[in-house]
Amino acid sequence: MRILVIDDDANGAETVRRTLVAEGWVVDVVDNGDDGLLQGLHGRYQAIVCDIMMPGLNGYEVVRRLRSEQVWTPVLMLTAKDGDYDEIDAFDLGADDYLTKPFSVEVLVARLRAVIRRAGPGRAAVLTAGSLTLDPAAHVVRRRGSEISLTPKEFGVLEFLLQNAGVAVTKAEILQAVWDSNFDGDLNVVEVYIGYLRKRVDRPFGCASIETVRGVGYRLVAVD
Repeated sequence: MRILVIDDDANGAETVRRTLVAEGWVVDVVDNGDDGLLQGLHGRYQAIVCDIMMPGLNGYEVVRRLRSEQVWTPVLMLTAKDGDYDEIDAFDLGADDYLTKPFSVEVLVARLRAVIRRAGPGRAAVLTAGSLTLDPAAHVVRRRGSEISLTPKEFGVLEFLLQNAGVAVTKAEILQAVWDSNFDGDLNVVEVYIGYLRKRVDRPFGCASIETVRGVGYRLVAVD
């Protein structure tokens, strides 16, 4: 899943980013409301974490404008303030949840999962290819009804492959979708994780759903 974080507190935003990346999510961070609004309008995100007090547009205005443009991405508001008035404002403008700083990162992750589950039509759909299923919101993978334990990064790679089931994708595309933008390692890390996935979602079930497309990259196909 891809999450947008809009927060001018560099240390706080980095803590949130690291926490969500550890969950296997891809995170984009911007430090002002103007850029946050543009990203929210034009990016494809499963959720937005938005501070209230920041340069440019404040968080209230970012949410108001997103909703006025019919963008219904779940928004979790963050603020150093506390008080019923601020919370009511956030909800009235279209926020989905509200968290007061300082907060536990475990609570942040749980709240994000909850707003994504509650998103109704916008909820990330369960991805399916043959007997393989992946629920992005519940963070669960199953093959033939058996739950498969994956690391956050393995989960991210498999989610991207399932989103593009039947289509050949390159290592660069996988890296861009799943790894943090600060990653400057070798493209071959993708090959390593493809190997891990094959050991977990294919071989124990006698399947070969993750194909190597010579000269291109990889393709996930439906296998019962």
